[in-house]
Amino acid sequence: MNNALHAFNKNLERMRVMTRGWALIAALLVSGMMALASPVSAQDFNFSNVSVEGNQRIETATILTYLGFGQGEAVTAGAVNDAAQRIRATGLFEAVDVVPQGRTLIIRVAEFPTVNQIAFEGNSRIRDAELGAVVRSQPRRVYSPSQAEADTAAISQVYADQGRINATVTPRIIQRSDNRVDLVFEVFEGGLTEVERISFVGNRAFGESRLRRVLETKQAGLLRALINRDTFIADRVAFDQQVLTDFYQSRGYVDFQVQNVDVSLTRERDAYLITFNVQEGQKFEFGNLTVTSEVTGADPAIYEDALRLRTGATYSPELIERDITRLELLALRQGLNFVRADPRVTRNDRTLTLDVEFALVNGPRIFVERIDIEGNNTTLDRVIRSRFDVVEGDPFNPRQIRESAERIRALGFFGTANVDAREGSSPDQVVIDVDVTEAPTGSLSFGGNFSTDNGFSLLARFNQRNFLGRGQSLSFSVQGGVDNQNFSFSFTEPRLLGRDLSFGIDTSYRSTDSQNALYDTTRASLRPRIGFPISENGRLTLYFAYDHTEVTNYTTTGAPSPFILADEAQGGIGTSALGYGYSYDTRRTGLNPNAGVLFRFGQEFGFGDSSFIETTAELAAQTSVLSEVVTLRATIEGGLLSYTSGDSRVTDRYFLSSGTMRGFEPGGIGPRDDTFGSDKDALGGNAFAVVRLEAEFPLGLPEEYGISGGVFLDYGSVWDVGSSAGPVLYDDFTPRTVAGVSIFWNTPIGPLRFNYTEPLDVQANDQIQQFDVTISTDF
Repeated sequence: MNNALHAFNKNLERMRVMTRGWALIAALLVSGMMALASPVSAQDFNFSNVSVEGNQRIETATILTYLGFGQGEAVTAGAVNDAAQRIRATGLFEAVDVVPQGRTLIIRVAEFPTVNQIAFEGNSRIRDAELGAVVRSQPRRVYSPSQAEADTAAISQVYADQGRINATVTPRIIQRSDNRVDLVFEVFEGGLTEVERISFVGNRAFGESRLRRVLETKQAGLLRALINRDTFIADRVAFDQQVLTDFYQSRGYVDFQVQNVDVSLTRERDAYLITFNVQEGQKFEFGNLTVTSEVTGADPAIYEDALRLRTGATYSPELIERDITRLELLALRQGLNFVRADPRVTRNDRTLTLDVEFALVNGPRIFVERIDIEGNNTTLDRVIRSRFDVVEGDPFNPRQIRESAERIRALGFFGTANVDAREGSSPDQVVIDVDVTEAPTGSLSFGGNFSTDNGFSLLARFNQRNFLGRGQSLSFSVQGGVDNQNFSFSFTEPRLLGRDLSFGIDTSYRSTDSQNALYDTTRASLRPRIGFPISENGRLTLYFAYDHTEVTNYTTTGAPSPFILADEAQGGIGTSALGYGYSYDTRRTGLNPNAGVLFRFGQEFGFGDSSFIETTAELAAQTSVLSEVVTLRATIEGGLLSYTSGDSRVTDRYFLSSGTMRGFEPGGIGPRDDTFGSDKDALGGNAFAVVRLEAEFPLGLPEEYGISGGVFLDYGSVWDVGSSAGPVLYDDFTPRTVAGVSIFWNTPIGPLRFNYTEPLDVQANDQIQQFDVTISTDF
């Protein structure tokens, strides 16, 4: 027992000795390390000399400015390291080494080379100038690897914006003498990544083909080489979501939402697949429409009469905005400033109607301090200011400013036009800032023109929509073909005397030769005009017209026509006329977004060598049915020449072209000379009337091809020569009827229409034209 205890104590003592030994060793090591570290961390440098080595272009004095301390000044090792970092941060040097050697600080640098030139290789789809515009590296500047990488990303983005997401860009440097390099961007453009398919999920009211027509993004089709809208651009898809929302809401679907847009690439990464997931909701109509007033002197009954909305019409926010504008303008005319029409909508889910109460309230008393315009390098300030209904000192109305912004954009003079309001010199003053970016407004074109009526001709045309930045339009064209020659000139000042009063002058010269008739004609015309609105949808134009016409070189293979001989014998005849034209157009402002009406009526009162009254009228309507898949159009058009002295000539009468009545050659129907042995010359008529009915519908082809079909029926005639020079065929109303089918094709050069016609009711001497090509238009 005692021996064991003694052994235990002995071992314990030995362990205590060893512990004290290890502790002593640890203390000595820590003391030694502190002794070594203390002098370094606390060491101060004092350099009497700074030497810079390796710099060629950069001055030594420039490098020394980044040190942050001067010679003879005590600095720490940390300060020396910070100085090295500052020199590296300049981006001027490829390598920087700062070495203290006694009382001398040595700075060794290796300068980046200078960019000698910048070049692009492998690019064929995008020109060097376009790529150079996004590159920030510049010749005769220091080469920066980070900037070269940024330039590479910018070039790749340019290609991505054009649908070439697989394009690769590699920056290369070629060493030159005197520490210079050529910076070359090697481009592999790759294939075009198009939008292969646009589909919709959740749509019930409208089919995919109708919704795709709304979008700015298009599917790739036959014309993919010419159409740029079939490439994927994220901003464009975001815009399409808003356009799609506006489309549905203007048709009563107030709860419509684009829940998400799924954009994916095909496995080969050569095409995008875009899917719009939508929720339509229910379709609503306008319910009760009332006006209440919280403004002294504003009688609700008077304002209610000014409403254009009607109960039962399809709900549309745009229509509410228009009636708000009417009410607020009415308040201004009554001398009531700062009146706001606040629409208060009550939803009736059971009847699917929305009651709208237009509450007239007093708005804040804020005035327009000034209008600042920037960015218009060409367009004069007054052209932009003319789009505003307010001037400095007028009451401020946010809705008027938004409408003014839309009118500025509608000019078509600017790529972008932003209009914002900010607080002015005091809380009751606002400054309206207009920031625009100029866009090209002129064009000069040379080319060819073809129509089945006039054949092929060469064309030169100049057009400027913003002449000298004054908002004026100027155009002239020269066209020459085998059968006719045309010259035209037109000038329009849209804001005469700063008012909504347009002034214009049109002049033209046209000649035809015996290639398309048995006689030659010339016609020169001059028409100054003024136009102004007389209602929301109506506009009136007043004009003076001078025409000089002549018939020459009449030749015939048979007996000569006494009518043509009499016209030729009169030589050149000049007539003057005063006229007016009225137009009423609801295609963009009506209550139904799918329908519209166009009405034109005009009269011309001639005097001079002959006196006459010419009356023309046209009534056209268009609507879309079957979920807006089928478009129906109907047009009634007519004209009447009534002479009080003198008589009409072949140059004055109506000849129906294929644009007026399809299925016949120009002058193919109407009165003809019935002199025995004559060539049955077409004489034209003093009256015509035509009814055109047509329907346009999809053919089941991919929508991106832009091809649709149609059917039509035309019924009409031209009659009444008015002269008794000889016997006449079809001088009375002799109707013709034709039916046909059409192919509509939206091409980058314009909408084309191909018509194939089958005559149903024609006369023996009519000249039939069963196929024709025209530029397709709405009515």
